[in-house]
Amino acid sequence: MKNILLILAVALLVTACGNGGKKGKSASEVNAAAKTETSVLASSFSVDTLMHVADSYISKPISVHGFVTHVCKHSGKRCFIVDENQKYSIRVEAKEGIGGFNRELVGSQIVAKGVLRERRLSQQEIASMEAATNKKKAEDGSAETCAAELSNIAKMRSWMKERGKDYYAIYYVDGNEYEVVD
Repeated sequence: MKNILLILAVALLVTACGNGGKKGKSASEVNAAAKTETSVLASSFSVDTLMHVADSYISKPISVHGFVTHVCKHSGKRCFIVDENQKYSIRVEAKEGIGGFNRELVGSQIVAKGVLRERRLSQQEIASMEAATNKKKAEDGSAETCAAELSNIAKMRSWMKERGKDYYAIYYVDGNEYEVVD
């Protein structure tokens, strides 16, 4: 990674110096461009850090590291990773180079690289979820499951209120590659 950044900085410097009679970039402009490249290339996060800055990285390439808690057993096309405190989780979809996740990854720490995406749940969708949960609770008495679902809905509404949003954001990664961390 450092080699790539060094090559980019040298390339920018050579380009700036090779303009001959044209007005070249100043050293500060070259440094600013190199810092921009570095920040784009160095967008690597733990799951908990990513959750705090996710809205700034939507549709951008990132890498995220965490512990695999679940791999979808039928297709292996997605896995879920959590931070060390298991407070936050994010879904990683198997795209392009991944193909699928192996179920033996559960419990392993991975670094997944890909593009951060967002799915927004509208207030209407959340209200519909709540109504369906309350109906289910009244019909079959599954109070424990319904209480957990209603708690999640309350957390969604709290998240929206704290941020002044009229939607709840679900972030996930379209994963292009991953590696297991030892």
